[in-house]
Amino acid sequence: MSAPIEIPDALLHAVFVEARRAFPAECCGWLAGAPAGPTTVSELRPCVNQHTPDTGADLLAGRTAETAYRIDGDDLRALGEATSRRATAYARVIYHSHPNGKAYFSVADRAQATYTDPVDGARGPMWGKMQFLVVGITAEQITEAALFAWSDGTGEFIEIARYPGAAL
Repeated sequence: MSAPIEIPDALLHAVFVEARRAFPAECCGWLAGAPAGPTTVSELRPCVNQHTPDTGADLLAGRTAETAYRIDGDDLRALGEATSRRATAYARVIYHSHPNGKAYFSVADRAQATYTDPVDGARGPMWGKMQFLVVGITAEQITEAALFAWSDGTGEFIEIARYPGAAL
């Protein structure tokens, strides 16, 4: 299991602000840090939630931006670049919000973050060592946030850190 990426309070607050701006839709984006060295993040890269009922496939079909997120287009290309060895600010955490007030890694979140090899059926994380921050938000406040990472031991994403909410 990976140790939690360190998210400074000011950066976590900035993610909370993004969640408030997007509400009642889900916000999405990523946090980046130095490509080598400390496992901390220092930059926020918000994305446009491109999810609409007609862009979702399988598990996300029929859902709206209030119940799903999709990073696509220029944002997805930028995310790919931010995970390359040439990146000066390396993407370490993908974040999104849940407007139902709960910070959990849903079945849909897990499906989007997991790769299944079509030949041997082996499962693993789609984005390598990327961690995932989920922010629970309601009309009144940020209720909580949680960080998830792939566990080789369980073959699933597990919660590795929890953060208190905030009134925004």
